[in-house]
Amino acid sequence: MPLKKEVVTAVVADASREMKDPNYAAVLVGGFVQGQPAITAYVSAHDAELGGADAIVNVIFHAALIAQCYQRAAGRGPRAASFDDLDRASGGDSLALLAQVQPYLHGFIDENVAHPEAKRILALIALALDR
Repeated sequence: MPLKKEVVTAVVADASREMKDPNYAAVLVGGFVQGQPAITAYVSAHDAELGGADAIVNVIFHAALIAQCYQRAAGRGPRAASFDDLDRASGGDSLALLAQVQPYLHGFIDENVAHPEAKRILALIALALDR
């Protein structure tokens, strides 16, 4: 079921507010890394395509916000994605598919992420969490 625009907007607004705390991003990324080891390994494996450690952290930060959208909508966090979940989500054009099944998450990625490979990876992550 598609997430409501209000859910995605609220998560983004909360993150914008929280960014005033210098520890916010580190805590968010750290929690996501601990809770989603397969996604973290997948993103880390794309180091060369993304452009290094800072880009990996940026992708994981945005992936954590995507997970928060699912959490807010469902009232509980998404279960840890497996490598099989990522494999199932990897067929075809992940951005185009995400635009169909989760248009507001697609919009979030499109508006907030500049790097094309980062967009593709985040769309794949969103699809893997959308099950």
